Amino acid sequence: MVHNPHVPGAGVVMERLCAAFAARGLRSLVVDAADTASPPHELASVDLGACVEVLSPSVSYLAARGLPMNYLDSRATQVGFIDALRIAAPAAQVVVLHAGALDLRRMFVGRTPRPVLMAGPRPDSLTHAYTSMKLLSQRLGALAYDLVVSGDVGIRRAERMAERLTDCADHFLGAALRDMAVVDPHAPPQATVPADMQRLAAGLLPATAQTAHGLADLPPLPASTMPQRRPASVGRLN
Repeated sequence: MVHNPHVPGAGVVMERLCAAFAARGLRSLVVDAADTASPPHELASVDLGACVEVLSPSVSYLAARGLPMNYLDSRATQVGFIDALRIAAPAAQVVVLHAGALDLRRMFVGRTPRPVLMAGPRPDSLTHAYTSMKLLSQRLGALAYDLVVSGDVGIRRAERMAERLTDCADHFLGAALRDMAVVDPHAPPQATVPADMQRLAAGLLPATAQTAHGLADLPPLPASTMPQRRPASVGRLN
C-alpha cells in the first residue's frame, strides 16, 4: 500500500483490508513503514519476530518506520526486509505493507508488485498517487494498480477520480487501474466491509492464497478490474 501524505485514514484503510482478508479466513500482518508510522521496537534489529504484536487472531502488526533502511545492501536495495518479514511472521498469509513509493521500489527490486494507491478529498492527493505510480512503473515495471479513495468522498466523485487516474496511467505510462474502493475513515471497526473493498481485496490475492498457506509459501501480492480506456484528460497529473 503506497503511502500518500495527503490522504487521511491510512490506518482505517489497512483495517478494512485486513477485515476483508479475515472474512476469507486469512491471517494478515500489517507492516507500517511509512514516515508517519510509529518507530520500531528497539529489539527489531535483533529479533524482528519478537516485535510483531498480535492484535487479534487474524491480524498482527509491526511498527516499522525507518526499519527497511537496516536492510539496505550494496546495491542500494532493501529486498532483505521482505525476506526478513517472511521469517519473522511465517504464519501470516497476507502482508499489508504500508510505505512510501521510494522505499517500495527498493524493497521490491527484481519483483513486480501490484501496489494499492490511495487518494482523498484533496486534489493534490491524486497528483501524489499518479507520481507514485509513475515512479513504481518506471523503476519496477509495475503496471497494474488498485486505488482506495479515503475520506468524505461520494462514490461518483471517487469514480471520476479513478477515471482520471486511469486515463493518465494508460496514456502516459501504459499502466492500468484494476479496481477502486471507497473507505469511510469514520466508519466503526465492526462495520461490514463494503462490497467494493471485498472485491478489491480478493483481487489482490493470488490463487494460492485463497486457502490456508503461510507467508513463507506465498509469492508477492497481486490486484482486480477497472474502467475501460477513455480519451486522456491530462489535467495536472503529468
